[in-house]
Amino acid sequence: MLRSDFHYELPDELIARHPAARRSDSRLLHLDGRSGALADLRFAELPRLLRAGDLLVCNDTRVIPARLHGRKATGGKVELLLERVVGDGRALVQLRSSKPPATGSVIQLASGAAATVVGRADDFWLLDFGTDPAPVFERHGEMPLPPYLRRLADQSDRERYQTVYARVPGAVAAPTAGLHFDAGLLDACARAGVARARVTLHVGAGTFQPVRVDDLREHKMHAELAEVPAATCDAVAACRKRGGRVVAVGTTAVRALQSAAQGGRLEPYAGDTRLFITPGFRFRVVDALVTNFHLPESTLLMLVVAFAGHGHVLAAYRHAVAARYRFFSYGDAMFVEPDPAALAAREAA
Repeated sequence: MLRSDFHYELPDELIARHPAARRSDSRLLHLDGRSGALADLRFAELPRLLRAGDLLVCNDTRVIPARLHGRKATGGKVELLLERVVGDGRALVQLRSSKPPATGSVIQLASGAAATVVGRADDFWLLDFGTDPAPVFERHGEMPLPPYLRRLADQSDRERYQTVYARVPGAVAAPTAGLHFDAGLLDACARAGVARARVTLHVGAGTFQPVRVDDLREHKMHAELAEVPAATCDAVAACRKRGGRVVAVGTTAVRALQSAAQGGRLEPYAGDTRLFITPGFRFRVVDALVTNFHLPESTLLMLVVAFAGHGHVLAAYRHAVAARYRFFSYGDAMFVEPDPAALAAREAA
């Protein structure tokens, strides 16, 4: 398929630049991937779409304040966006400045720390902080809001651009489907007989990189660190045994689970994933999906199309635009049930 197959028109005013007053106040569009039927709901109504015996799988990554500002020795301004800490005092970052820095040059950070430029690493720069970079970003960094919000982070974003179950620091972008859950809604799901399990996928800055090739077969996914623990594999097996559905909260949870099942069976997993899910993919683990509305021509939209069908998903997006849903990270959500063809390999897991 071509990148242009995933284009849709979105008025700028439908981009949500701030979160809803309360997390579960968001709207929820229910898409039945079998028939294409749509229903307009509130996110607080999610428990009635779930069934006793279902399993919610949530990504427990925690967003770190990943944006730092500094200056080169020449005085030029530099903005750093952390991709990941790689050990030995080094980190991969996206770097913005008027001119690329020279290898060996030193960047003085606003925090008083400094970082030496080691060199390029694909789309990123490798910097040496001389100490663990993570505490530097935690103490002095800003929350890394997506570029399309076109605003600076404020103090409220430190809490709202974070899921209530965030636990493992390492992401530079939130797993945004989880932003709609508050403690009350999680309790309501539990009372409805819905279990919960965790995966970890540290969302990287590459998630905002556009697909630059027309032929999707030529696209190379950025690597992200993922973990699926044995307890989650056991929870999925128990869910299958009782006849429940595995409901992934977000595309990151989908990619973690499916990465762990690439060998044909769901097994504990820890390591990088570059899994790129496009139409024709067979979902071995996931039976339903909670997800936000994604950017046109993005890999995230391609995943949702793979799950519920091109015609159904693009029709749902057109409906969402007409019905004035709010889009992207701080926007509204969908509950997506699959195109049966996408689950053809389910029994193998």
